Amino acid sequence: MVSRDAGALAPAEYHAGMPIEGDYEPSTWDWVREQVAEYEASGGERANTLLDTGLPIIVLTTRGNKSGKVRKHALMRVEHEGEYALVASQGGMPTNPSWYYNLKADPGALEIQDGPVPQDYVAREVTGAEKELWWKRATAAYPPYDEYQAATTRVIPLLVASKAGA
Repeated sequence: MVSRDAGALAPAEYHAGMPIEGDYEPSTWDWVREQVAEYEASGGERANTLLDTGLPIIVLTTRGNKSGKVRKHALMRVEHEGEYALVASQGGMPTNPSWYYNLKADPGALEIQDGPVPQDYVAREVTGAEKELWWKRATAAYPPYDEYQAATTRVIPLLVASKAGA
């Protein structure tokens, strides 16, 4: 889907269900770049787990909120009834990951690939009881999230992605 100049539309003009097009800027992290490339090339058949953990991942595609470039990330797969938890943990680092800011700027510029075909989603940040429920789901899928929260002073944001148009 990457084809059109990223500057063709202002972020306010994006909407859910619109293909994320533009210049692709691969991750600066070798393992992320290689995993995303292999996952996409194989339609999710290969490179579909986090490193050597055996735990499943999804590929998240967003648009850079500053650069306008297409960005792709491998995230832990936390799915419940067709929705996905997107945990902005960044391994407990003191800052949020770039994809978090991308989705805050344009929550509808989101594709998730969980298998052979990417689908359009809309993200929303959750708080309170809803966040607690999704956090439990996230830590059931990937227990280190609790360790990451303990390792940082920031409150790790959690977004829920729902199918566009649903």
